[in-house]
Amino acid sequence: MSEVSQISEFGKILIFLIAGIIMVSFGFLANRILSPNNPTAEKQLSYECGEEPTGNAWLPFNPRFYVIALVFLLFEVEMVFVFPWATVFGNHDIIAAVPTWGWFALAEMFIFLGILILGLVYIWVKGDLEWIKPNPIVPSTNVSIPASLYERVNAEQSTYTVKKFELTAASVATSSATAEPASASTEGAVRKPLFKPSFKKP
Repeated sequence: MSEVSQISEFGKILIFLIAGIIMVSFGFLANRILSPNNPTAEKQLSYECGEEPTGNAWLPFNPRFYVIALVFLLFEVEMVFVFPWATVFGNHDIIAAVPTWGWFALAEMFIFLGILILGLVYIWVKGDLEWIKPNPIVPSTNVSIPASLYERVNAEQSTYTVKKFELTAASVATSSATAEPASASTEGAVRKPLFKPSFKKP
């Protein structure tokens, strides 16, 4: 009896891709058939963190979300390095070849985690892990410009709206009127060539 041919590694990847495409397509199809479709004005609003978008977008906002997200991403990426360390920390072959490997790897990981903990304590003391700082730091400058001027400029910029471009008859007339004198002046004046060609007789 002949042996059953096994599927190659590329065949397994192909089967995995086909199964994934079928499952995703089935999910989309089931969603289209079973989910109700009742769009309303509230459903069509842009969703951003559960807050209703009101007012002008050119306003100062709290960047705490981005700071906390970056800190989380930084520590998560650094903690990923613990997994390959854990796979070789208890390797009996390496320990048999180098008896001091276990203590060296353990001390190295304690140093690594200590640096991470120091960074966590630093941002904790600075208050970067709190959503709203209890004592916000107000920047101060040595200029003599009054604060009311900044407030007036900010108020003017917050009410600024971009005008919609419209090609009206007035703009066409002005453009044609400005183009006519230019063309008339160019027609009236005889343009001389920039250089005079010279022909040599053979």
